[in-house]
Amino acid sequence: MTHRRLPVLVTAAAIAVALAIPGVASAHSDPAGFVYTETNATAGNSILAFTPSADGQLSSIGSFSTHGTGTGAGLATQGELVLSTDGNWLLAVNAGSNDVSLFRVRDNGTLVFSDKAVTGGTDPVSVTTYGNLVYVLDAGGSGNIAGFRLDDGRLHAIAGSIRPLSGSGTNPAEVAFSTNGKFLVVTERATNMLDVYAVSDGRAGTPVTSASSGPVPYGVAFDLRNHPIVSEAANSTLSSYRLSSLGATVISASVPTGGIAACWVAVTPNGRWAFDSNAHGGTISSFSVASSGAIALVHSVAANTGAGSAPLDLGVTNNGRLLYVYLAGTHTVAGYWIGSGGTLTAISGGPVLPASASGLAVS
Repeated sequence: MTHRRLPVLVTAAAIAVALAIPGVASAHSDPAGFVYTETNATAGNSILAFTPSADGQLSSIGSFSTHGTGTGAGLATQGELVLSTDGNWLLAVNAGSNDVSLFRVRDNGTLVFSDKAVTGGTDPVSVTTYGNLVYVLDAGGSGNIAGFRLDDGRLHAIAGSIRPLSGSGTNPAEVAFSTNGKFLVVTERATNMLDVYAVSDGRAGTPVTSASSGPVPYGVAFDLRNHPIVSEAANSTLSSYRLSSLGATVISASVPTGGIAACWVAVTPNGRWAFDSNAHGGTISSFSVASSGAIALVHSVAANTGAGSAPLDLGVTNNGRLLYVYLAGTHTVAGYWIGSGGTLTAISGGPVLPASASGLAVS
C-alpha cells in the first residue's frame, strides 16, 4: 500500500543519481506505508501502529485494542499479525483468548476494529490471508488450521475448513498462503516437517507432510513464483521448495546463513531478495532468489543488530526500500534502507515497545 508518490517533474536522470546512493534515494522517494505490532498483553491485547518519516524513522500513530487477550510474552512465531494484499485490512491473533481480530486500515494508518472470531482451537499463533480468505494456525492441543471468509468487514467460519497438523506435539511456527493462494504451508519445529494443504474453493485439503531439508523449520516467506523459502533454526540455514499436490520438493537445500538461530524470513516485493533474522547471533543475512526458486547467500552479515539484540520478526515495505525488524533484546523496532545487492543501511533510532510485544506487519 503506497501513500506517497515521486513528484511528476522529477527527471529520470535525477532519480538514477539518487538510486545510486544507498539511503539517499530512499529518503526522498516513496516512503513506506505503516508498521504494526501487537502488545500481546494479558490484561488486553492492542495493536501499536507507526508511520515512517521521509528518512525512515518511525513515529507512533496510536494504540488500538483487539478486544482480546495475549499471553504476556512474545509468541516466538511468524505471522502473528498480517495485512491483506490490498492493505485495507489487518488481522491479529489473540493467543490468550483463542480468537483472531480484524481491523479496517484507514488511509492515515489508524485502525478501526471490525470483528473478532474464535479460531476453532487453542493458542492461535499465526494468521495468513489471500483475497477474502483467512487461515489461522492453532498451536494448542494437537494443533490445527481453521479458515474464514472476510466479507463486509466480518469473519465467517468456513464449514469443514478445520484441518489437523501431522500429529500432536508438533510445535508449529507459522501458516502461510502461497503467492497464488493455491496452497497453505505450516512449519512444524518439533517434527522437522512441512505440512502442505491444497486449497480449493476456500477449503484446505488433507495435509501432505514433507520432511524439512534442515532441522527445526521455522519462518516461511514466498517469492513471486510460489516457492516457499523456509528458515531452519537448529543449523541456521535457509531452504527453498517447489509445491505440488504431492507436498514440498527441495530446490535449494539448507544454505547456511552464517548466523546463529535463523528464525524469521522476509522476501522483497519483487521476489529477488530474502532476508532472515539470526535471533541468537544479532545479525540479519541476505540471500538472492532466482526465478527457479534457488537461493544463494549474498551477505552473511547484511546488518549487525548488536550483541543481545535478539532480532526476531521482520518485514519489507511494499515499495521494497525499507526493512523493519523487531529487536526483542532491546524491545525496539530497527529500520534499514535496502540497497543494491541485498545490502542494508541502518536508520538511527526506533520506537520502544512493551516487553510482551510480538509480531510485525509492514506495508
